[in-house]
Amino acid sequence: MQLSHARRNSLITGVATLVVASAATAALAIPQAGNTVEAAAPAAAVSVDGKPVADQAQADTAAAAQQAAQAKAEADAQAAAQAQAQAQAQAEADAKAQADAKAKADAAAAASRSQERPNLAATYSGTPQQIAAQIVPAGQLQCFSNIVFRESSWNPLAVNASSGAYGLVQALPGSKMASAGADWRTNPATQIKWGLNYMNTRYGSPCAAWSFWQAHHWY
Repeated sequence: MQLSHARRNSLITGVATLVVASAATAALAIPQAGNTVEAAAPAAAVSVDGKPVADQAQADTAAAAQQAAQAKAEADAQAAAQAQAQAQAQAEADAKAQADAKAKADAAAAASRSQERPNLAATYSGTPQQIAAQIVPAGQLQCFSNIVFRESSWNPLAVNASSGAYGLVQALPGSKMASAGADWRTNPATQIKWGLNYMNTRYGSPCAAWSFWQAHHWY
């Protein structure tokens, strides 16, 4: 089949256009010598919970440090509270022990006084020596008698002319014996009670007072 002149020219023109376009495309695809540039592929960003790994590690370290500090503060507070409670308990125990010791000491002192100082309201009869035997403990009676005999010869009205000492035990002044009874001037029992208490308080016992008297001839 024969093509017309016009159609043949059109076909030739289309083929030429296609060849030129192909050549242009090939030229773009081949890099020029000396001007080759390789584009670096962007690094893939690694993240945890939406944060970069480095930032997340720092955040975790800071959080751990804060938790450790908080735990230490709580432990210190608990230790301080425990120490305070122990100190308070010890102080209360010491106070109770001291109070108990004082109560025992007071009770012992009261019992001792009750034994050494007979009931002031009791009524005694007999000679001064017999009354002394009813008041002074048996183990101390002889020592007590030794002192009274040398001080007053068992005379409840005896007065020392030089000093004014008075009574069986020669109290100086005699009015001191009023602490044992208002009848101290004439009642042998009152004088004996006061004398016994004086010897116990000052020397510890009539026998200790007698030992002192022997060394000094007064007591």
